[in-house]
Amino acid sequence: MLTEKMPIRFIDRDEVARRLTYDLCIPIVRDAMIAFSRGETKQLLRSILPLSEGRLFGVMPGALGAHAPFGAKLISVFQGNSAPGQQSHQGLVILFDPETGAPVCVVHAGEITAIRTAAASAVATAALARPDAQRLALIGCGEQAATHMRAIAKVRRLESIVVWGRSPERARAFAERCQAQLSIPIATAASVEEAVCHADIVCTVTSATEPVLKGTWVRPGTHVNLVGSSYAGPAEVDNDLVVRSRFIADSREGILRQGAEFLRAREAGLVGDDHIVAEIGQVLAGEIAGRRSPEEITVYKSIGHVVQDLASAWALYSQRE
Repeated sequence: MLTEKMPIRFIDRDEVARRLTYDLCIPIVRDAMIAFSRGETKQLLRSILPLSEGRLFGVMPGALGAHAPFGAKLISVFQGNSAPGQQSHQGLVILFDPETGAPVCVVHAGEITAIRTAAASAVATAALARPDAQRLALIGCGEQAATHMRAIAKVRRLESIVVWGRSPERARAFAERCQAQLSIPIATAASVEEAVCHADIVCTVTSATEPVLKGTWVRPGTHVNLVGSSYAGPAEVDNDLVVRSRFIADSREGILRQGAEFLRAREAGLVGDDHIVAEIGQVLAGEIAGRRSPEEITVYKSIGHVVQDLASAWALYSQRE
């Protein structure tokens, strides 16, 4: 039974959005990814329960270390949620105290997911994109496109942003809305090929079930963050891009089990498991090289792991206002 000395705190969406800035979250996620790849954290592969078409429920348990905060993320993914302010990812991050084992905090998971996912892509971009990369292409115009735009701008001096969406009207509205928040020119593209043809950095943040980005459209030297598909099945890019790229994962085990784009290329006999050259944590720790030349295409495949959520949530809980 909980005592008055250990109340359960709730951190709502507004507080997460206000306090989990990219300046705070990017280094937190970077450290968490290094710890993950060094085996210092503990986690199980996420469990995903399909509910119906486009609707999933996921459970992600983990711990930041043997004697560190632990907990789980419970998350629903409803891809049909497209109304303004409505999130496709909704749920809770539940934190437990490492000393007593008591639950101490419940955090709005949708907002943490939106911010920490973009922060993770920014971490990967900082490590893998060319130092002079300045043109960003966003494939998708939902919540993750907005968070990625802000996060990538923290690690590269962007001079232009191009957005593509299945709905030209939504893409234009997105660009106009974001243009009011950033001092970077934001344009829309009529096609994915047009969006990426001059890009130095590409972020795919769609709910596509079949590839929308082809490898032949991607210029040498481009860095690509694959974010939209987080489980086996839906794929945002074709086999050609997987084969042509230096392919780096957030979690090797996770991608071998749930990384849709990689799994499709492997099932086609085009790549083997060794095509995943590193986890991003290994690159960040200096153990394995990331980009090796200005002409190389680098891909960071993200499905997300719970230590990113736990580290972000614990920072909010422990660093009180």
